[in-house]
Amino acid sequence: MSTRSLTEAPPLEQAPRPAEAVRPAVQVDGVSQLFQRGGPPVLQGVDLTVAPGEFVCLLGASGCGKSTLLNLIAGLVQPTAGHIEVTARRPALMFQEPALLPWLTAAGNVELALRARGVGRGERRQEALRLLHLVNLDGHGGKRVHELSGGMRQRVALARALAQDSSVLLMDEPFAALDAITRDVLHQELTRVWGEQGLSIVFVTHNVREAVQLGQRVVLMGSRPGRIVREWQIDISHPRTIESPAVGALAAEITSELHQEISRHGH
Repeated sequence: MSTRSLTEAPPLEQAPRPAEAVRPAVQVDGVSQLFQRGGPPVLQGVDLTVAPGEFVCLLGASGCGKSTLLNLIAGLVQPTAGHIEVTARRPALMFQEPALLPWLTAAGNVELALRARGVGRGERRQEALRLLHLVNLDGHGGKRVHELSGGMRQRVALARALAQDSSVLLMDEPFAALDAITRDVLHQELTRVWGEQGLSIVFVTHNVREAVQLGQRVVLMGSRPGRIVREWQIDISHPRTIESPAVGALAAEITSELHQEISRHGH
């Protein structure tokens, strides 16, 4: 009886795996928001994607739903319809008012956020001073709130937000109450911190100049109901100045679009 030698079949070549899709830092799908049954929607059909490390400015007139959308992303309010997903377990928040505790020092306010995060007592002071250094407040950690200027207070608020150790930072017109010079300085500080920390930032503003100076993308929201009407991708390196021809031209274009949107809805 003849025998036939059996050999293993050659291994099949595996097809290359497709590149794994990068999960967005923030995903907003078809979100609508009603505050009164039967009343007009505050937001309707909003779709927004924020990539990891992206700086997005939400721009629009007062009352268009920018802050409502930010609160929805933060999880402070649940949407009436649609879905929101945020990769960070808990996004960090920064508001127009710094809301610092006046009986604590600058470092103490930052330490409070670290304590809430579970950082041990021995590490808190060192980490708070590191974060104050990050926002250019070296030597001011021992000062109380009344001893700090408006710009310094917002720096402390930024350090406190960073103390939450979140990859997503949500900012609701944090520099609106500051004078123009201080605001420009803090724009530079924020873009530096954003670049160093690799944060995903959603920044609400009604100031076109601010949006163009900060954002990688500017998202214009319309009113009644709040919705996204147009976006601009900005491929201009930081720092940006409004005197730059490219920045100035873009600001003029966005301003024109914003004015048209306001005129349509009688603001």
